Amino acid sequence: MTGPGLLTALWLVPLVGALLVVVLPTSARRAARPLALGTSLIVLGVAVALAVGFDPGGDTHQFVESRQWIPAFGATYTLGIDGVALVLMLLTAALMPLLLLAGWRDADDSSGATSDGRRAQAYPALMLATQGLALVAFTSLDVLLFYVAFEAMLIPLYFLIGAFGDSGADRARSAVRFLLYNLLGGLVMLAAVLGLYMYTDRAGLGPDGRGTFDYRLITDAVADGRLQIPPGAMLLLFAGFTLAFAIKAPLWPFHTWLPGAAVTATPASAVLMMAVVDKVGTFAMLRYSLPLFPEAAATATPVMMTLAVISIVYGGIMAIAQTDLLRLIAYASISHFGFIVLGVFAATEQSAAGSTLYMVNHGIATAALFLVAGFLVRRHRIREIGYYGGVQQVAPVLAGVFLIAGLATLSLPGLAPFISEFLVFVGTFAVYPVAAVLSTATFVLAAVYILWTYQRVMGGPVPPGLRSTPDLSTRERVVLAPLILALIVLGFYPQPALDVIDPAVAATVAHVEGATR
Repeated sequence: MTGPGLLTALWLVPLVGALLVVVLPTSARRAARPLALGTSLIVLGVAVALAVGFDPGGDTHQFVESRQWIPAFGATYTLGIDGVALVLMLLTAALMPLLLLAGWRDADDSSGATSDGRRAQAYPALMLATQGLALVAFTSLDVLLFYVAFEAMLIPLYFLIGAFGDSGADRARSAVRFLLYNLLGGLVMLAAVLGLYMYTDRAGLGPDGRGTFDYRLITDAVADGRLQIPPGAMLLLFAGFTLAFAIKAPLWPFHTWLPGAAVTATPASAVLMMAVVDKVGTFAMLRYSLPLFPEAAATATPVMMTLAVISIVYGGIMAIAQTDLLRLIAYASISHFGFIVLGVFAATEQSAAGSTLYMVNHGIATAALFLVAGFLVRRHRIREIGYYGGVQQVAPVLAGVFLIAGLATLSLPGLAPFISEFLVFVGTFAVYPVAAVLSTATFVLAAVYILWTYQRVMGGPVPPGLRSTPDLSTRERVVLAPLILALIVLGFYPQPALDVIDPAVAATVAHVEGATR
């Protein structure tokens, strides 16, 4: 067993920071937002230290920390990172300072803000709490610990949507729908977690000859045949885990909670949800659904590929049909999540690496596009696309950033999402050519909804109500500049990310192929 280390600090710092922000006395409430921002920068520093110390050619899981948690049930506090977890951890840590800056005035501007300033403390605290729990999910090597973090992150997100989003009944309905959908998935997953434990107990996989939740022990036992689960039971366990992940992702037809939650939440918290929390679902498919239940995953692959293709096409068509700017971006994300799931279940090294890189690139591109759209909407308090026009004449920097982020979303070569989408396509085509060909619909659909939206919102004459639209402020430029830079850098030079991703996905694919032979 090892003691606390950098991985513990990674999630504990934001949770402690959230607590400190909440308990600030009345006289110090002005320090809430700077304290939250400082906390997020410390987390980023820890993440960078982990990245610098990570050896792509070393052990699969590094910086492992393990302590007893609930010995009676074989549950441990075990953390560790591979290349997949590393890049998502960096995405989570890098986005939070930008999101806190982007939402600097969100609590002040929310409807019903109280005069005592408590909301200004609660908002950044909830953001930090969500970050901390997401980091536990990405770094956990214990199935029960992952489940606890997977469910617990719903709580701060529920309040971010329900208490700080747009006013009115839609906000409450969206928050409740978000919570109920994900709690339902979590309940099914809990049954599957307990079922998995039962089979590990029968096999005596734990150190004391009983059951275990240790991810590494279970996957090793699956690989060498010590853990035998009947095919029917394995399929049910796989379905229990994957249903929860598909809702979180979200994958069609479990997606219906996302558009409402995205447009009613503040732009910063919506980005946290789509760019980080939803990635926990796709990450978990690669981390848990395939390695724990490889035979069931192989059986279910045609179904998952079909749902992924439907998500790609459906999300794109629905995006074209939207008149609400923010809802359009939410449906575009559903299409992109379908592409990520496609690469995961194609289960080739290229497709899995592409999906992992896509998780990162989609997080950056969605953050840039949703935030710049949110900045525009906040200026006029209107989300309808038809209201806008000619913005590029009065706010050229805002229009330029929107264009770059939009082109990244449609995977223009030279911007980050292109290479990840290309890898998914090539890796999938090698084993499922029909699904790969059908998935190319995303290129056409994305071009339609992005370019048509840009033309309607940014081009044409300037309506009288938009002539005084201010361009991006200094704070907004500070938020968006790193995102645009990352899209360009990763578009031309993704190799450092792929260097750490490739060994991890190669190990996963080899494990799945070995277990299904």
